[in-house]
Amino acid sequence: MRAIRRFTVRTVLPEPLAPLDTLAQNLRFSWHEPTRALFESLDPERWQALHGDPIELLGELGKARLEELARDEALVARVHELDADLREYLEQPRWYQESFHAEDKPEAIAYFSAEFGITAVLPQYSGGLGILAGDHLKSASDLGVPIIGVGLLYGAGYFKQSLTREGWQHETYPLLDPDNLPLTLLREADGTPARVSLPLPGGHQLHAQVWRADVGRVPLLLLDSNITENDEASRKVTDRLYGGAPEHRLKQELLLGMGGVKALRLHARLTGGPAPQVYHANEGHAGFLAIERIRELVEAEGLSFEAALEAVRGGTVFTTHTPVPAGIDRFSRELVREHFSGSAELPGIPVEKILALGTEDFEGGDRSVYNMAVMGLRTARLANGVARLHGKVSRGMFHQLWPGFDVSEVPITSITNGVHGPTWTDPAFVRMAESYLSPEQVASGDGWLLPAEQGGVPDAELWAMRRTLRTELVRSARRRVRKSWMDRGASPAELGWVDDVLDPDVLTIGFARRVPTYKRLTLMLSDPERLRKLLTDPERPIQILVAGKSHPADEQGIGLIQRLVSFADEEGVRDRIVFLPNYDIEMAQTLMPGCDVWLNNPLRPLEASGTSGMKCALNGALNLSILDGWWDEWYDGQNGWAIPTADGVEDPQRRDALEAAALYELLEDTVVPRFYDRDENGVPQHWLEMVRHTLATLGPKVQATRMVREYVERLYTPVAGSYRTLNGAGFAEATALADWKGRVREAWHTVRVDHVESTGVADAVKVGDVVGVSAYVTLGALAPQDVEVQLVTGRVDEDDTLVDVTTRPLALSETYEGGRYGYHGEVELEFSGSFGYSVRIVPTHEHVAGTAELALVAAAQA
Repeated sequence: MRAIRRFTVRTVLPEPLAPLDTLAQNLRFSWHEPTRALFESLDPERWQALHGDPIELLGELGKARLEELARDEALVARVHELDADLREYLEQPRWYQESFHAEDKPEAIAYFSAEFGITAVLPQYSGGLGILAGDHLKSASDLGVPIIGVGLLYGAGYFKQSLTREGWQHETYPLLDPDNLPLTLLREADGTPARVSLPLPGGHQLHAQVWRADVGRVPLLLLDSNITENDEASRKVTDRLYGGAPEHRLKQELLLGMGGVKALRLHARLTGGPAPQVYHANEGHAGFLAIERIRELVEAEGLSFEAALEAVRGGTVFTTHTPVPAGIDRFSRELVREHFSGSAELPGIPVEKILALGTEDFEGGDRSVYNMAVMGLRTARLANGVARLHGKVSRGMFHQLWPGFDVSEVPITSITNGVHGPTWTDPAFVRMAESYLSPEQVASGDGWLLPAEQGGVPDAELWAMRRTLRTELVRSARRRVRKSWMDRGASPAELGWVDDVLDPDVLTIGFARRVPTYKRLTLMLSDPERLRKLLTDPERPIQILVAGKSHPADEQGIGLIQRLVSFADEEGVRDRIVFLPNYDIEMAQTLMPGCDVWLNNPLRPLEASGTSGMKCALNGALNLSILDGWWDEWYDGQNGWAIPTADGVEDPQRRDALEAAALYELLEDTVVPRFYDRDENGVPQHWLEMVRHTLATLGPKVQATRMVREYVERLYTPVAGSYRTLNGAGFAEATALADWKGRVREAWHTVRVDHVESTGVADAVKVGDVVGVSAYVTLGALAPQDVEVQLVTGRVDEDDTLVDVTTRPLALSETYEGGRYGYHGEVELEFSGSFGYSVRIVPTHEHVAGTAELALVAAAQA
């Protein structure tokens, strides 16, 4: 075969159209409808064929066509108008500059994630984690929050999914050309590509170049190891997302975390931007960012490892998305040791101290592994889950890191995920809303409850819009089904039936997500005949669209897809249930608005948050879901339906059968009848009441702008304050805090509660009575200012355990010889029933985030 040499030919735009390059390079085009409409107008057929990729579109138009367009005065005016609009968006003050006035707000925030789902044009995501990260950056841009994203540029992204003739998932990995993506390579002043490097075992170095994507106002730095300076193995470190053996994954995470910090420094040097005061690790993949920041302080400032760790922790936020231990990245301790030993050793940082950060050295842990979530929690000042229920699950999941504390005291809070409204709300739906409602009425949700005579959207128009979105989904699905069957080897002569697949007037249910087993893709197939009757009912049928990818190594998940596809292939139902391969952002932007009902049936409580149903709600769809993730928090009985769960049933098959039966019953008795219950004008009034209620109540809540504001107010700003304190002049406060922690840990074995006594406790105590409590403690080498002696009160349950716990400090009342002290306090009895109390001692310091930070407690013994 003849060797082919490849090179990239860059598009040269005529001067009047020069701003098109700026508009194509900034990823704001992916959510700014006027800019997308401009590009589409240049060649609508090509725009559709290229899946909305403006750079490819400009490259394919050709010199003659571009020159013709440059002579179109109206078009040129529109190009310059949108260029000016982009400049205003990038430069004008927004919420963060105009309305958020906290004294400690950070100058810059670094947001690390292994994947970013921003647009199908830049396929650097696999599922919800990446989509969440992309929506986080977009919303930060809209709000003016000074975030810098940090990730990896994967040469083949995740994978493209197709099906074999038998319905099995087939994966391909098309290589991406960064020169044809909306990316800019960071270069030194002399024009050479800028580089970062990491030491590897055996004297090797891992080098990476850094690409920048502009997500509106937010720069996103993506590290790429596919460069000639690396050997073959190192060039493949960023080959694909979530691929390869454990060592390959470890190198990816080293590059993301440590290399990502180096990329931030490089970007700041080249652009003059501020250094971040907050480092946000979105999941444990980026945990090694702490090690690089510790290395910087040890090497440049001469700090001890312990002082550097306190300075680093003071500026770190960690978000866990994982509701099950199996979902956490865990490496062999020896593999991690190898990558921080020998030629890869970091001067002044003993490898044992690095290993201690991620070792599961707690009851029930495996001391042979390095746990990236444990590392993330131990190196962060504040941590959170991604829904209220997930926060509770996470506190239970990581409770062993804080032995002696109640589960409710585990320092993991929650911020419920959100979605980026401009990305996920269909433009036609937006135009309809804007024609009746003000931006304020849409933002608050109140406008959706206005009757037509008061300026609200008329029922007939809202219902017509829902049909329009459903019709567009049916058109798109037919194209995808035809292509899927062609890819599976079918001939056009076999596919006449595809023209009648789905119906724009039938109740349409969507189910699309990653396909791990706990999401239960095939729960709907638990009773195939019952499902078949629902699909083929002659009067009130339903239709279902299913999509989702399974990790190539997940044989169970791949088997679930094949089972679903086999059912959907059956001649009697194939026009009512379809599987759409290669679920991605582009598909989701048609699928979610076009569905009437969004189905989600995970095994509770294993859904961390889930955001697909939020995107549907923005377009007037209703959720039908297990009470898990965000739905557990915001289901109110009128915005959709909750599938009853069989909590406590241990047999998984029995539990699936019970919950599937509950799903069928809801569909048969409630959902289907309500959709088809029409008035004399053909409008389902009761259904639309639920749609309006959903838009009014969920619409404002599910926005990622709400989510990002919460991160700014509750996590970023407090952490920026602690960063400034602990990284202040000479790092004196960090050093003092590290010394104090060392002294407390060394002396803690001498700390104890010697004796507790109470007054005011009688046989007839009642609500409102006051009980006095005195505690006599030994602090050993510690002083009263090092600790807080706490009274712990609550109800006593059947297991003689305190629940609904409340803590309050006792006051120092007496001092004795030998490091012994007396404390006293009072508590008013606020409820009837069984009341209990205990006394404990915890360390306290002005610079710790909470009393559980050191995971030390000395409690009174029975």
